[in-house]
Amino acid sequence: MRTAPEYIDSLRQRNLRLFVDGELVRDPVSHPKVRPAINAVAATYELAHDPAYRELATAHSALSNIRVNRFCHLFEEPQDLIRKVELQRVLGRLTGTCFQRCVGMDGLNALFIATWEAGKDAHTRFVQWLRGVQHRDEVICGAMTDAKGDRRKRPAAQPDQFLRIVERRDGGVVLRGAKLHQTGAANSHQILVMPGMAMRPGEEEFVVAAAMPVDAPGITMVLGRQPSDGRKGGVDAGNAKYGGQEVVVLFDDVFVPGSRVFLDGELAPAATLVEAFAGYHRASYGGCKPGNLDVLIGASRLLARLHGVEQASHIRDKLVEMAHLTETVHGVGLAASARSHQHKAGPWQVDQILANVCKHNVTRIPYEIVRLAEDLAGGLVATMPSLADLQHPEFGEQLRRAVGGEERAKLLRLVEWMSYGAGAVPLRIECMHGAGSPQAQRIVLERNIDWETRVQHARRLAGLDNS
Repeated sequence: MRTAPEYIDSLRQRNLRLFVDGELVRDPVSHPKVRPAINAVAATYELAHDPAYRELATAHSALSNIRVNRFCHLFEEPQDLIRKVELQRVLGRLTGTCFQRCVGMDGLNALFIATWEAGKDAHTRFVQWLRGVQHRDEVICGAMTDAKGDRRKRPAAQPDQFLRIVERRDGGVVLRGAKLHQTGAANSHQILVMPGMAMRPGEEEFVVAAAMPVDAPGITMVLGRQPSDGRKGGVDAGNAKYGGQEVVVLFDDVFVPGSRVFLDGELAPAATLVEAFAGYHRASYGGCKPGNLDVLIGASRLLARLHGVEQASHIRDKLVEMAHLTETVHGVGLAASARSHQHKAGPWQVDQILANVCKHNVTRIPYEIVRLAEDLAGGLVATMPSLADLQHPEFGEQLRRAVGGEERAKLLRLVEWMSYGAGAVPLRIECMHGAGSPQAQRIVLERNIDWETRVQHARRLAGLDNS
């Protein structure tokens, strides 16, 4: 398994075509808007070599018969699903942000199942590729989200809004289109493209699952903007070391060898892929987001201590509420993982209902916790001058007496960063839209809940039936 320094060195070996603010970046590893997200991914490698977390961060792969990083691992037993959520919480606390490998991990497992349903040839190609990923300990960008354009129209009516196969050549296929909101794409080794929705007959050209290096010819990446991202790397960064990343990936006639094409027009397996991935990834939010919220709670409690109000009853009550809500999210994520079942292909799958309940809670609960954090922080969370001003030779001392010292300023910057700065992307926007917007979870819940059994229980107890 790679170490964190080896991972960072491996990124320098790529010939990545990445644009930031309209300019081609020659050295992404050193770019101030890219490096914090690289640091967050590197933490997943650090934990794999930390004796305190080795059992949580790694696993023995029956597929490759070696020990692998958990983010490259298949869910071979129920405990793998639970350990995933526990590891995600640890990393969420450690980094305070998104560590960018969860989509790839959940995608690997979902595609293992889908290719098994697609048939021996597809599954053999995928397994061979996955073994290589495990041996090289690679970061995989799971790319699902298409642009979608006018939601009233199907893909065939607006083909440019969906990644698709535009040509078949000897030995492979040619892809054209884009994938949006790609978490950590510029920090990855490979892109694993997958259909982002179930397709219908006649839409087979949009059903493609395939893998390629992030620097394959024809791939261009454009870094997404984040609130206050100009502060990254500066004194007012908020999070001194870590950050998240979202990228638009453009595919301009990218050739993919047939050995790396795992689904090509198979509608039923593609539908299985989408459903399996959604379950896995919606349960994942029960790990990373509680970890991030732990940091916000800790910062809020420290600020209450600095403000001299830590023992006030209403302050304590708000902190307890923040912790209660956080544990609620984590508990449902663990429950979805514990109530698992094994697919015939081998991997274990989460409970679909509880996984969707977990993610649906995440579209609401973190917003309330952020509101409470802003309440506890006070108005200075939005008006604190720069830390550079606090050290100004002319007025710095007077300013520190007015607004507090550097400790208070840094804590307020962290709360600001997580509440509505760059850190709000994983903690708020991603909570709403990641792994599907709230309505997506409600649709799955309506489809999976056994309504009629509930009706029968009510009829029996109300005396409406003779039995």
